Amino acid sequence: MLTWILWGILMAVLAVMIVRRFVNPKFLTDLNQEEFKKGYRKAQLIDVREPREYNGGHILGARNIPLSQLKQRVNEVRDDQPVYLYCQSGARSRQAARLIKKQRGTEDIYQLKKGFRKWTGKIKKK
Repeated sequence: MLTWILWGILMAVLAVMIVRRFVNPKFLTDLNQEEFKKGYRKAQLIDVREPREYNGGHILGARNIPLSQLKQRVNEVRDDQPVYLYCQSGARSRQAARLIKKQRGTEDIYQLKKGFRKWTGKIKKK
């Protein structure tokens, strides 16, 4: 009996982790490429990929604050402008949004739907 209860708890925890990984929090808005292009010039554009990914090509005007460094660098995110995030596919930018919301209280956060891999706009390579 105890084994079944433990299995049930384990499955519930696993389900919550999966949902958190793939479902956007309410304060995070997914934008398609056209919507993203319309607003990112008036916002903070942050690429949360690792430096080698960023150097391989990034959206023109984006700052690189990798998710792995965001906790230490979250004070670089301003409170007076919307935050536009992107990563390769959307998973890391979702995590970054949660961290920014938790640490800074910012709720004006947007992410590029399906991430940089679907971007067809201008890019810059280092």
